[in-house]
Amino acid sequence: MPIAKLKPKTTAPREEIVIARQMHQALVLHFLEGLTQAQIADQLGISHATVNRLIKRGRQLGLVEIKIKSPVEPLVDMEERLLALGGIGRAVVVPTVSDNPQTALQAVGEAAARLLIEEIADGDTICITGGKGVSAVVAGLQPGRRFDVEVIPATGCVQGKHYTDVNHVSTLMAERLGGRSYQIHAPLFADNAEQRAMLMAMRSVADVFQRAREAKVAVVGIGSILSSDSTYYDLHPSSSTDRMAIEHAGASSELLAHLLDGEGRVCGYSLNRALVSLTLEEFASIPMKIGVASGLNKAGSILSVLRGNHLDTLVTDEATGARILEIASEEGHQA
Repeated sequence: MPIAKLKPKTTAPREEIVIARQMHQALVLHFLEGLTQAQIADQLGISHATVNRLIKRGRQLGLVEIKIKSPVEPLVDMEERLLALGGIGRAVVVPTVSDNPQTALQAVGEAAARLLIEEIADGDTICITGGKGVSAVVAGLQPGRRFDVEVIPATGCVQGKHYTDVNHVSTLMAERLGGRSYQIHAPLFADNAEQRAMLMAMRSVADVFQRAREAKVAVVGIGSILSSDSTYYDLHPSSSTDRMAIEHAGASSELLAHLLDGEGRVCGYSLNRALVSLTLEEFASIPMKIGVASGLNKAGSILSVLRGNHLDTLVTDEATGARILEIASEEGHQA
């Protein structure tokens, strides 16, 4: 009976083992310890050209994986998740650096101000609302040059507090940018729809709103309605006595003083018909619409505006963004 012969074990030639070891050493010294190729050549006792070939071959074989961790990676991920909700084409999320709402809003305002400066050019018209968010944008403006722009109110005026006075806010924005502002000489709320029509037909008011309709960029705040610190009641104090009617109308957010429901549709609330303001249909025709909002109490309102497809860009902070996503997930709207 013939005796089966065992095949000798195959082993890599010694030269290949040496080369593999040198390749490993060269890769470690270069990518982990930061040595130059010349330093590696001296340390391993081989030529500079050989080191170059070893590193190049090592990368071709997939022996090197480079992963860069960015400190803004979580923010970029959140921006993508907000975009996935729909309703906007761009999200800008800044770190929530403090539990103080004013500090958080300041950071959001500064980010929106930088975005605005990147987007505008000489000859542009900027349409704005009043409010704390837009006031924070104005405070954050640090243009590197003067811009020949016009700043136009998108709504009538509410006096009493500096941030509710859209004339005051538009004047400050124009001064900071180096442009000029237009004033709206009409209240935000008329007594009824008939008076609203009469005010909108006045030449001085109609001219301002026509300029607003032709704006290239809009910067607007997003208002909460049912939270205890809602600024909507600063716009129309008597509406606080009508809170039950507001709740019955299903109001969830405020945009250009229009009360919107949870899906971003205009509510059947009586004051909506008396607004001296751009309509949301007119607002929609502005090419770039930037919404600025910060605060956990605003999260549901922001989500309402997103669902209504009223904005192109949202600027908010990380804590607010997380709450928006949480609400969307709870309600089954997470994309």
